[in-house]
Amino acid sequence: MTRSNPPRRVAVTGASLLTPVGNSLTSAWAALVAGQSGVGPITKFDPTGHKTAIAGELKDFNPENYLNKKATKRFDLFIQYSVVAAKMALSDSGLNPDAELTEKMGCIMGCGLGGLSTIETNHEVLLKRGPDRISPFFIPMMIGNMGPGQVAIELGLKGPNFLVTTACSAATHAIGWAFQLIRDQGYPAMLTGGAEAVITPLAIAGFNALNALSTRNHDPAGASRPFDKDRDGFVISEGAGLMVLEEWEHAVTRGAEIYAEVAGFGASCDAYHMTAPPENGQGAVLAMRAALDDAAATDLSLADIGYINAHGTSTGLNDLIETRAIKAVFGRQAEKLAISSTKSMTGHLLGAAGGVEGVITALTLKKGLIPPTINLDTPDPECDLDYVPKVARRANLTAAMSNSFGFGGTNGCLIFKAHSC
Repeated sequence: MTRSNPPRRVAVTGASLLTPVGNSLTSAWAALVAGQSGVGPITKFDPTGHKTAIAGELKDFNPENYLNKKATKRFDLFIQYSVVAAKMALSDSGLNPDAELTEKMGCIMGCGLGGLSTIETNHEVLLKRGPDRISPFFIPMMIGNMGPGQVAIELGLKGPNFLVTTACSAATHAIGWAFQLIRDQGYPAMLTGGAEAVITPLAIAGFNALNALSTRNHDPAGASRPFDKDRDGFVISEGAGLMVLEEWEHAVTRGAEIYAEVAGFGASCDAYHMTAPPENGQGAVLAMRAALDDAAATDLSLADIGYINAHGTSTGLNDLIETRAIKAVFGRQAEKLAISSTKSMTGHLLGAAGGVEGVITALTLKKGLIPPTINLDTPDPECDLDYVPKVARRANLTAAMSNSFGFGGTNGCLIFKAHSC
């Protein structure tokens, strides 16, 4: 492939959401704009003894609507989510890849932890029943790249296929690199986003050991409260968010419905601490500025950004530092921005968060409706921007930004442009 000059435009032509607030694009979006929480008591295991007993679980997920029974037994849950969401996104796009297209179309996904439940189950088998009783599917069920790998096998996609494992920035980075492969190297289309399924005893215990999770067990729906003074940690959740990215002319020629245009991508590293951001938010600032610089090629400027889907985890440090970073990047315009954290409703999908929130950002532009930040009852005095509290808001937007920041100081930022602009 040769670098295009000028760069190609990239359209979002299909999308899917598997989230605690809904297992389809339609149901999840309706719940989000209605301000509904998907957080509840943990049912996947008995959380007795854990400080946290709440999570954002998928409800009524039936993989057999998309996969045969044999596949469901051989796929870890994160792989099931990956394949089901990929099929939903491809169907939504109306794209029917022929043999020529499948040779170039790829799948690039993000995932933070891979098949942790498979690891826990097989470790228990090893201790109780011995090494000869480990499943022959243990390794291919557990390794993270089997998410996009199984998507490719199911759909026959022979283009670039890899997994990004940059913690909570993973899916945002995956979308960014898929975008660049289309824009700069001439690939016609990509499936991209993220999936995660780690509501497990070990994950809950591990994040509790970091004091990272909310322990608001008496009020699950109110536990994820980004930018609120009484926030006490994030709520772990599961699911997937995928999109079909397509070279603009290819999409227009076939008459595809276009949700939005991907206009820019930026990435950076804090180079500071393994779990905490620097007080000035420099890494986040660098990622946002890099995305804005990248988007300049589509004639977008800082003044065109009207909405930010914030990383907004409901942790003390993230919400404060992200607020500072937004102010540093946007200056006085920060006061005019609409900002919301949809994690207040979905919880935090870890490596899949950027995929879900990228889809939400594209839908926000398409529908002219900004999902709210729920549970913002007592705003933190140091988080003093407009976080669209509690109620969705109509808005005619030109462009929007989606932020993701992860452990290890890894940061990602995407900019989407409204189709009509």
